[in-house]
Amino acid sequence: MAVQILGRLRWSNREIRQVESLVANHLRFKDVRKMRESTLKRFLRQEGFAEHLELHRLDCAMSHRLLDNYEFVKRKSEELPREALKPRPLVTGHDLIAAGYHPGPAFSRMLAAIEDAQLEGQVGAREEALDWVRARFHPPDGQPVAY
Repeated sequence: MAVQILGRLRWSNREIRQVESLVANHLRFKDVRKMRESTLKRFLRQEGFAEHLELHRLDCAMSHRLLDNYEFVKRKSEELPREALKPRPLVTGHDLIAAGYHPGPAFSRMLAAIEDAQLEGQVGAREEALDWVRARFHPPDGQPVAY
């Protein structure tokens, strides 16, 4: 509904996307303490996250006045450097091809899983990430990948 109204009011696409994101994500704050580290980091790295945080603060201040989750997220966002929220990928699609995997829809799931492991601190180097992939994903033909 907000997207339609803002479109009629001729707001920019960037502003409409941000409002849409604010509306879609405002209830996620209730779960921040239960989120996996990778999920929390992805949440914190959203474009315009400062607006998400401020909207949550205002929402809490005007309703129940409990700012525990706000304080938790604010502290996390200040503690974590940008490179911890969006680190350089350890593995690319080219690396997966070189490791014997065939390009396809599974690549995005594999790369997202590797990024999760990286954000969780389970892997920290390229070879470690490739070993992690090999242990969890078998090539589509079912044959083990030669190392």
